Amino acid sequence: MWVIERFLSSVIQRGQSGLLRRSLRGSLPELELRYLQCTCCWRSRIPVAGFETLNASLSSEPCKDDDSSRPLDACYTSEQRAAILQLLNNGSPAELASIKLLRGRKSINIVEHRSKNGPFKSLESVVDVPLLKHKSAMVVFDSILNPVKKERKVRIQLARFIKPEVDRSWLEEASSLVSIVCGTNKIAWAHVDRQMMVLDWQQQECPNFLKGTYMASAYLNDVSAVASLLPPASFYLIEKSSISVQNTALFPVMAHMRTVEAMLFALLEPRITPPEPNIPPRVLNMMRTAVGRHFGLMVGESRTSGAQIVRQMMTESVTEKLPRVNFPQELLVRYRNYFQMGSRRGGDELCDALLQAVAFYELLCEMTVSLLLL
Repeated sequence: MWVIERFLSSVIQRGQSGLLRRSLRGSLPELELRYLQCTCCWRSRIPVAGFETLNASLSSEPCKDDDSSRPLDACYTSEQRAAILQLLNNGSPAELASIKLLRGRKSINIVEHRSKNGPFKSLESVVDVPLLKHKSAMVVFDSILNPVKKERKVRIQLARFIKPEVDRSWLEEASSLVSIVCGTNKIAWAHVDRQMMVLDWQQQECPNFLKGTYMASAYLNDVSAVASLLPPASFYLIEKSSISVQNTALFPVMAHMRTVEAMLFALLEPRITPPEPNIPPRVLNMMRTAVGRHFGLMVGESRTSGAQIVRQMMTESVTEKLPRVNFPQELLVRYRNYFQMGSRRGGDELCDALLQAVAFYELLCEMTVSLLLL
């Protein structure tokens, strides 16, 4: 007969430990193996957990929210205390602010306290931080041990950055696109494929832009010359200017942009007679503000230069194994000095054309992923 009676009596005598009374915070501790021996031969042994170790770990019962008499360290296991102190002693202000109840002044108080007094050595010492008391400290500790993961739902409506509306499946099947940006005296374009490889990237001077009486024939000559240089692609993406019609001071520039835009649409869109409903438009508009928001270039309603982002992309194309954008060597050599601070080479349109193409692919990818997660 096995000595079960002896074993059970020892457990009953430790009734205060509550072996099966409650659930644990976190995982069970590693238990030391002990053995039960057969009373007949005293040779056969069965390994069991050392219940002294288990009962010691179970003795740290969870504190109730209104139980301020019990030390905070007694409410958590050693592993949990180590995890809490690790974050409180090493977490950045941003990491601390992401914890429940630590937003604002409390996270700053923690950083200031540990800088002045050294790292926290116990959970009880945390209540010395201003604005943190026993109850609020427990909420913070529980939040550290059981963080709430907030899923960021990215919902991007295609119509917000692409005009006219086109079915998403057509865009996803596109092999490449040409991104076109019109300036006051030039037109730039970037031909980029789905693998984010820059196939062509250049600009063309337009001497008749904003000159004289804005002759339509002169404009048409310049725009037609550019259209003849554009490579074939699945779609042509023309930047839609954000200049308001109500801005009377910039009305001539807005009229210029709209004129060039209309001519590009007419020259690049294939003429199909009669129109077929199942064929998508090949020429699209992309909102300039959508590109600015994607790259964090918006300051209020104005968009700042993206030259620094383009320089970083060109550098990563050489230094990174998986760069954001891949550039051929000849384009890197040609434009290596175009986007430097104080450069007068006039690379704004080139810069915007590339960023527009990159933003298009990345926004389309984000939208596809968000739809799959719904």
